[in-house]
Amino acid sequence: MLEADRVFAGSIPENYDRYMVPLIFEPYAADIARRAASLAPSAVLEVAAGTGVVTRALAPMLSPGASYVVTDLNPPMLDYAASRQPPDSRITWRQADALTLPFEDAAFDLVLCQFGAMFFPDRMAAYREAKRVLKAGGHFLFNVWDRLEENAFADDVTNALARIFPDDPPRFLARTPYGYHDAGQIRSDLDGAGFSDVAIETRTEESRASSPRFPAVAYCHGTLLRNEIEAREAGRLTAATDYVAAAIADRHGSGEVAAKIQAHVILAGA
Repeated sequence: MLEADRVFAGSIPENYDRYMVPLIFEPYAADIARRAASLAPSAVLEVAAGTGVVTRALAPMLSPGASYVVTDLNPPMLDYAASRQPPDSRITWRQADALTLPFEDAAFDLVLCQFGAMFFPDRMAAYREAKRVLKAGGHFLFNVWDRLEENAFADDVTNALARIFPDDPPRFLARTPYGYHDAGQIRSDLDGAGFSDVAIETRTEESRASSPRFPAVAYCHGTLLRNEIEAREAGRLTAATDYVAAAIADRHGSGEVAAKIQAHVILAGA
C-alpha cells in the first residue's frame, strides 16, 4: 500500500462525510451498530472511526453505563467525527494507531472497526493489538468491502478514469478500499492473530444517489482518489469528475441512480 493511502488532508473529511457516507457507508453502519449492540458490550473501542458514522449509529444503542472510546489515526477525521456527535459523557475521543493501541491489555469487551482494515499497513499487527486489548470472551467486529467488481459505482469510476489516464490509471480504489476481499485470507489472518470462532458474512446493499454526479463527486473528491487524479495532471480534477459522472449516467441513467454494493462482515472471538 502506498504511504499516501493512509493520509487524509484538506477538505477530504468534510467531502467524505457529505458524499461517501450517505452513498455507501450508512447502511453498513446501521448493520454493524445493530450487531455490536446485540453483544451488549460495556466497554467498546472503535478504531479507524473516520468521520463517525458508526459512532453516531451505535452510541444511542449502548447502555447508560457503557464506555465508548473512539479513535482514528488521522486527527482531522477524528476532529470532524467529534464535531458531528451530540455531547455524550460515555464517549472518549482519542487519536490512536490501530497497530500500536495506547490501551492496557484486556481493557475492552468489543473492538469495532468499519471499513478500516483495508488501510492497515500491517493487518496482522493490528489484529494482534485488537486481540491484546480484548477481554477473554470479547469480540472483534469489523467489515471490509468485497472485490471492486461487486461494487458497481466504484467499478464505474475506476474504469472511467482508466480511459482518461490510459498510461497511468488511478488504481487507489482497487488497490486499497477494495483490495482486501478474500475471505480465506481474512480468516487466515485472524487465526494467525489468535482469534477463534471467526464468522464471515457477505452482505449486499444498494447504493442510491440523486444523480450520476453525486457518486462521481463522492469518489473523486471525497476519497484519496482525488490525490491520484491531481498528481497525474494539475487542474484536471473537475474535468475528470465530469467525465466520470457522464460514464455513470451512460450506465445507470441521468436521473436518480442505484447500484449494488457488497461487503464482508466479520465477527471473531478473543
